[in-house]
Amino acid sequence: MSKSIVPSMCLIALWLVSGETARAQSRNLEIYWVDVEGGAATLVVSPSGESLLYDAGWEVGDRDAKRIFAAARQAGIEKIDYFVLSHFHADHAGGLQALAKMMPIGSCFDRGDFIEPANQRWRDAYLSVCAGKRTILSAGDRIPLKGLQVDVVASNGKLLAKPIGGGRPNSLCATAEHKPPDIPENQLMVGALFTYGRFRFLDLADLDWEKEMELACPSNRVGEVTVWQANRHGALDRAGAPGFLYAIRPQVAIVNNGPRKGLGGPSPGSKVALTGHYERIAKAPGIEGIWQGHLSLFDKDHNTSENMIANLEESAECQGHWIKASVGRDGAFTVTNSRTGFSKSYRAR
Repeated sequence: MSKSIVPSMCLIALWLVSGETARAQSRNLEIYWVDVEGGAATLVVSPSGESLLYDAGWEVGDRDAKRIFAAARQAGIEKIDYFVLSHFHADHAGGLQALAKMMPIGSCFDRGDFIEPANQRWRDAYLSVCAGKRTILSAGDRIPLKGLQVDVVASNGKLLAKPIGGGRPNSLCATAEHKPPDIPENQLMVGALFTYGRFRFLDLADLDWEKEMELACPSNRVGEVTVWQANRHGALDRAGAPGFLYAIRPQVAIVNNGPRKGLGGPSPGSKVALTGHYERIAKAPGIEGIWQGHLSLFDKDHNTSENMIANLEESAECQGHWIKASVGRDGAFTVTNSRTGFSKSYRAR
């Protein structure tokens, strides 16, 4: 090989590496709220290109697995690097087995081994994919997703001991309403706070009212957040405690409801659909936008603007459109409705 070729090849290699580095650095954080019709499946793609899927929707044949797979392809990823199961309920664990046949699943994270007999099926389904590559999380742990910080704020009934961001006293606690603890599974789940610069996304899955209050009182352990994925799919008879919600002051709320589950509807075990759920979110101090997975058919007069709702139909006609947030390093982010292409931009406080 001539001497003149070696430096040229080195320069080419350096150019390729620097090009890849520049592309990685210019990539936004992306979050997809995949429509699983009142379940949960949130796909996070880090600026590093690594992916984390938080829950996997319902079983329902392979409907939800296909929707997650399609979102992953839209995001340009071919595997799930990290899978987090918040808890062992059908609407969070049901799609995992089918998804694992469509694309590789890397490391798995969950809350632990206690299980009620009614939920044994979903623990077995999870272990059929994740046995041998699972990590049991404790509150205070971090999930090693490159490019952003993922703090576990709740797991297996325990909550973050050391507040993130200082833990300001919460003046709402003195007069806040309390409710009895919910069923064990809704007290035990994994909740996480994703931080990317000034942008902070809180996903507590189905954590119940009393655990929310424990997280927020006497001081707020998670601080204020940019985006809040509504607890319990927006069924706020058992979640969305004002003493918690108004302390975290979300700028944007994402409600992963179904047409007849979640927002405006009763939690499992309740008998009557309630009004006021949407209004509670809308009254949150500093709220700038509310986005919904579905039009709530319990009360059509209490929904966000139609262009901020991903799906309008009953389940039989639903096309499974997603909601996406694209977040820049400077805290500017845009939320998009894939049904209409409508977008709205915000800036993290």
